[in-house]
Amino acid sequence: MRKREMCGICGIATPDLQQPVDAALLRRMNARIIHRGPDSDGFHVESGLGMAMRRLAIIDVRGGHQPIAGEDGQTLVTFNGEIFNFQELRRELEQYGHRFATSSDTEVIVHAYEQWGDDALMRFNGMFAFALWDRRKRRLLLARDGMGKKPLFWWHSPVHGLLWGSEAKCILAAPWVARQVEPLALHHYLTLQYTPDPLTMFQGVFQLPAAHKLVFEAGAAPKIERWRQIAFEPKLNLSDTEAIEQARVLLREAVARRLIAEVPLGAFLSGGIDSSIIVALMAEQMSAPVKTFSIGFDEPRFSETRYARAVAERYATDHHEFIFRPADLTATIEAVVEACDEPLADPAALPLFELSRQTRRHVTVALCGDGGDETLAGYRRYALDGLLRPYAALPAWITRRAVPAAVGWLPDPTWIPEDRSPITGLKRLAQWSATTPKASLVRWGSYFSHNDKLALYADRWRDAFANVDTADLIAAAYDNARAASHLDRTLHADHVTYLAGDLLPKTDRMSMAHAVEVRAPLLDDWWVEWTARLPERFKVRGTQTKWLLKAAFGDKLPPEVAARGKQGFSVPVGQWLRGELRAWARERLLGNPALREWFRPAAIAQLLAEHDSGRINHGKRLWALLLFGVWVERYVIQEVWNKA
Repeated sequence: MRKREMCGICGIATPDLQQPVDAALLRRMNARIIHRGPDSDGFHVESGLGMAMRRLAIIDVRGGHQPIAGEDGQTLVTFNGEIFNFQELRRELEQYGHRFATSSDTEVIVHAYEQWGDDALMRFNGMFAFALWDRRKRRLLLARDGMGKKPLFWWHSPVHGLLWGSEAKCILAAPWVARQVEPLALHHYLTLQYTPDPLTMFQGVFQLPAAHKLVFEAGAAPKIERWRQIAFEPKLNLSDTEAIEQARVLLREAVARRLIAEVPLGAFLSGGIDSSIIVALMAEQMSAPVKTFSIGFDEPRFSETRYARAVAERYATDHHEFIFRPADLTATIEAVVEACDEPLADPAALPLFELSRQTRRHVTVALCGDGGDETLAGYRRYALDGLLRPYAALPAWITRRAVPAAVGWLPDPTWIPEDRSPITGLKRLAQWSATTPKASLVRWGSYFSHNDKLALYADRWRDAFANVDTADLIAAAYDNARAASHLDRTLHADHVTYLAGDLLPKTDRMSMAHAVEVRAPLLDDWWVEWTARLPERFKVRGTQTKWLLKAAFGDKLPPEVAARGKQGFSVPVGQWLRGELRAWARERLLGNPALREWFRPAAIAQLLAEHDSGRINHGKRLWALLLFGVWVERYVIQEVWNKA
């Protein structure tokens, strides 16, 4: 019997790893993440260390309780996630003489560490965050999977020691952790719509980045190291036919590894190419109809449900379709902020939150299409960056002044969502020309440009961040890539910034808020490593992005789905801010005195007035400010009131 489980973990380590642990605090920390594991909990407390977990049972729902120890009890682990190749690892470890007391993937982590030490991390194909205690060495190891599918937060001081947890709310349970805004996190958030690791919006609380480990030993500060980096070189030497055949085998196997569960299992089906291919491969391998779940809007321009319906009909799935029509939109926004612990300005979080809530009524596990764009270059900007190189060579007075001034007179689109309009792309040419080519994400996808932020800030913060450009953060990820080409370096930057900072946290928090485990076959470690080493022609050909995925699996899709280009999940925030959210948003943005510390009220009022006029769509900029304002009220101001 294979045992797997999703859960949340947390813990306390005293500075000298000898002092008594506050067991009551550990229980409060664990209670904060009951939504991640409503089935049971587990605790271990000894001198210097406390470990806890909440369990969502997926495989062997009667067993697999944590913490789990090795044969001699000297190594213990709490674990959130799945090791998909644990059976192969178990057989290898048994050949080395290790004896297993359970059949869980959790126990494989313990014995793999006993055999290979920290190098065991390189052998795991999975999604995970775990805490491992080595009693002999008095050494604590925290680690996250290579892509960052499972979260891990930490806080440290020489006086109180180390705290960690699957969500920041675990750490905030400690009374000595101050709830103060991290200014640099806010600065980057306004451009990116998320807080980039290792920062969080809470000063002193950090995210352990994807593919990193943290080691804590008595009397020392935490030591953080990267344990894995995707290699884009050397390139594979494959023909088109060979690449297509290998893609079909590898992705089919990745899906198969994620179909094991003793609880109901289904799939999120957006109607895009990625999730549609996953559903097609599931249907081929499952004996019963796949349970599929889609969400859309009343406004046809923003709804993709017709494409999802076409896939569901082709594969005769047990399809469930929902319309995002919350009874109280403001309550949903506040619930999303609560689930994230910090502002996340990706509007797609709202329908995903509702989709997860509805899905939980039918299944506990859902497969999704996350990762297809980052592994095989699905975003249109990957092609546009190459096509616009001749434009970049034109004199600056043309690219930075003349063209932007001309297109600035064009009205914002009203007939299609902003993200899909060619006018929106034209309006970005000024930012594209002014931004380093190493930061494609900022060129095409930022909410506030650097100058936009300086115009918004109060004097103190305008001076503090005048020379801190968020594009440099993306450029650093670009420079650190183990890759030769511009496209591969951009893909690496997107892996470690946008995917790890926005897309995966959004999926994790929205789904786990309702105790739904989400599995992403397109982020299988072996698939990611193979696609990274593919030559560029398998990713982008001319204007066609994600070439290989379409060539290998296009015949499995309805024609109208196969023919679609990349379409983001558009949410009508601009309409909401002119309609049902108008009064509420204005109160949050103009009536919150805490925001005046950061922003000039006149600058926010101008954004609101221009947006109300209908000529300029500031929807996403206002959305980012609104989510920050809601977060400040919930996590900073309210906490001060509660303590008063």
